[in-house]
Amino acid sequence: MRTRRSATGTPVLLLAAFGVAIAQTIVLAALTPFARALGTTAAGAGWLLTAFMLASAVATPVAGRLGDLFGHRRVLVTGLALLLAGSVTAAAGTELGSYAAVLTGRVLQGLSGGVLPCAFGLARRYVPAERLSGVVAALSAMVGVGGALGMVVAGPLADAAGPAALFWLTAVPAVLALAGAARLPAPPGSRAGRVDLAGAVLLAGTLSALLPAVSQGRTWGWTSPGIIALSAAAVALAAAFGLVERRVAAPLVDLRLLVGPRLLATNAATLMVSVGMFAAVTLLPLFAQTPTALGYGFGLSPALTGLLMAPVAVCTLLATPLAARLSAGLGARAAFRAGAVLAACALGGLGLLHGHLAEVLVWCALLGLAYGLAFASLGGLVVGAVGQEQTGAATGVNTVLRTVGGAFGSVVAVALVTASAGGPARPPAESGYTGAFLVAGAFALCAAAVAAPRGGVSARPSGDGPGTA
Repeated sequence: MRTRRSATGTPVLLLAAFGVAIAQTIVLAALTPFARALGTTAAGAGWLLTAFMLASAVATPVAGRLGDLFGHRRVLVTGLALLLAGSVTAAAGTELGSYAAVLTGRVLQGLSGGVLPCAFGLARRYVPAERLSGVVAALSAMVGVGGALGMVVAGPLADAAGPAALFWLTAVPAVLALAGAARLPAPPGSRAGRVDLAGAVLLAGTLSALLPAVSQGRTWGWTSPGIIALSAAAVALAAAFGLVERRVAAPLVDLRLLVGPRLLATNAATLMVSVGMFAAVTLLPLFAQTPTALGYGFGLSPALTGLLMAPVAVCTLLATPLAARLSAGLGARAAFRAGAVLAACALGGLGLLHGHLAEVLVWCALLGLAYGLAFASLGGLVVGAVGQEQTGAATGVNTVLRTVGGAFGSVVAVALVTASAGGPARPPAESGYTGAFLVAGAFALCAAAVAAPRGGVSARPSGDGPGTA
């Protein structure tokens, strides 16, 4: 029975994860066309990315917990419906030139982030034990593949068909995955439990303060009253969240999933490698589009920049089966460390050897391999460290850390480049990119050093309780 369900359900889960991942980055290489189409500033267009990340960070742990309690399939279908609704809203808003509608659509798309932990929960229930490691690795890799492909296709598609076409594109995997999810086996029932509403509100407040503080610090000024107020609010709300979660009987996030002995190192490594990886994908388009008159860069258009990123997407996809083999043979920890070390090498190369387009293409390919190995193995590290009843919550927490790390990495990278300009009206110096790439590489190297001491997907518990579908 599990083999048959796996054969029909695995492609649906992979497509669902891919759809959420491509929606996250689909605007990254086309922020300038969006700013023109919506009549907003560059900072306003940047909120199209920030809004998604914020909504996703809030929704992911909540959805993971709801899936653990009441059934992962129900929450997965809800998330895909939100992805579809958000895609249609954002596409229509772009056609009408309505910034508010597009921003609303991006928030709805971001709420689909809860699809990812529920996909892990469904895989753990229905995939046979001998295939689980490979499926978990593939699900994790879809985050990298979808994210990289979003950056590749955004520029050429926006140039050819307009920015609204990007959101119509994200609607396609949502429709297909919804159709497939409707054919998944119905959940056998609900597990008794309560949703920690106080924890959900405090977590939403913490992330709603933290992510804008991180993402908007450069625009508003790191010492501005707004950033200081947001930072103070984030600290206070996080402290209140920790107190509540330690006292309630059924917490939204079991803090042992964040700082427990088996997950602390994995979560720390996740945060660090996400900083490095997202810093890289933020820097590459900026560097590639820098006019050659400045003595560096290639002066590429958004469409050609997308093609420059193609090796990242292709090699991320190629790394997925390699990550599964390494995880099965040597453990997920070894696969993760290999990816993190490769990322450090690629980022160091981008920092020191970027004078020719061929060099950058080589480093992009190596970065794609690193991306695939590292993120494909993270799912195995997390799933192998917790019981089945905690799969959704644990992978949700880990996904939030990827989002927060990505936001922080993007901001740090841009801040380092901007600081090299020597003035608000002057272009960045090449040394700014060199330093930013090297700092990103240092984060990746630190991730390899602190990776969890053990990895791999544990055998499925013999008793699959209700409510896990």
